[in-house]
Amino acid sequence: MRAVVQNDKNRVPLAGAALAAVAAVAVVSGCAGPAGESEVRPAAGQQAHRAAAPDSHAAPDDHAALAAAARRWGLDAVPLRPPAPPKHKPRITARDGFEVDGQVEDDLPPVFTTVPTKEKVVFLTIDDGAEKDPAFLRMMSELRIPYTAFLSNYLVKDDYGYFRRMQAEGHTLNNHTLTHPYLPGLTYDEQKHEICGMQDIMKRQFGKAPTVFRPPYGNYNGDTLRAAKTCGIKYAPIWDEEVYVDHWEYREWDRGLHPGDIVLTHFRGRDDWDGTMVDDMRRFLNKVTRDGYAVARLEDYL
Repeated sequence: MRAVVQNDKNRVPLAGAALAAVAAVAVVSGCAGPAGESEVRPAAGQQAHRAAAPDSHAAPDDHAALAAAARRWGLDAVPLRPPAPPKHKPRITARDGFEVDGQVEDDLPPVFTTVPTKEKVVFLTIDDGAEKDPAFLRMMSELRIPYTAFLSNYLVKDDYGYFRRMQAEGHTLNNHTLTHPYLPGLTYDEQKHEICGMQDIMKRQFGKAPTVFRPPYGNYNGDTLRAAKTCGIKYAPIWDEEVYVDHWEYREWDRGLHPGDIVLTHFRGRDDWDGTMVDDMRRFLNKVTRDGYAVARLEDYL
């Protein structure tokens, strides 16, 4: 397969009939977790198939602070706490149908939508960097919710400091290219410039070049992954669900969350949405908590 076309902002909705054929194939192949529901381990403080419960691993004062923060930000319940990072990292491979020619032979960065785990965790990823909402930083800090940001330089260069504050709180900053182009439409050298150029900027601005990269719109081909590998990239996660301020979109036929799913949202505000990033996170956290999931840090599993 030479190219994979996925969804992102201003693209066809994941649940829409106009999905690229490869996405339809991927849905048929399924990605509902590596084990049956009976084998899935509930999140901390959570009994299987029950609504959110207090975090049994938190000290009373700690839980009280989280409960107060949940009330302050208008959540339905206190978010569940994730388990400790796995002692043995899961083996990450390309999702079936999302490989390119030479994927295994050339040891190319895998494109995947879900991390293999039996834990009831999902991973929050946020793309591009257009909106720089200080209330979002406060909310996620007070609730102690981990997330991964995929940054495009043309949108973040006006305020690198905002993302340094994010990084200082333990959130990971990753590569989303210089200018957010449709990569399969570029030559190999042009793609390499987009990816390696962003690596250089991230090392200069944030102290290190990441090993994780998300292709804009989820679009890529073999040249994308070869260029990414040359630039030091080891993983190319995309997503299984996407959350907006007013709705969710799903890749899988069952329209639900699964252990290890990667969830996408964007740095957006009222200029693009009928709400703020805080509203978006409230929708996200209410659903994952109601469904018995905790939010874990993606890089802890890579």
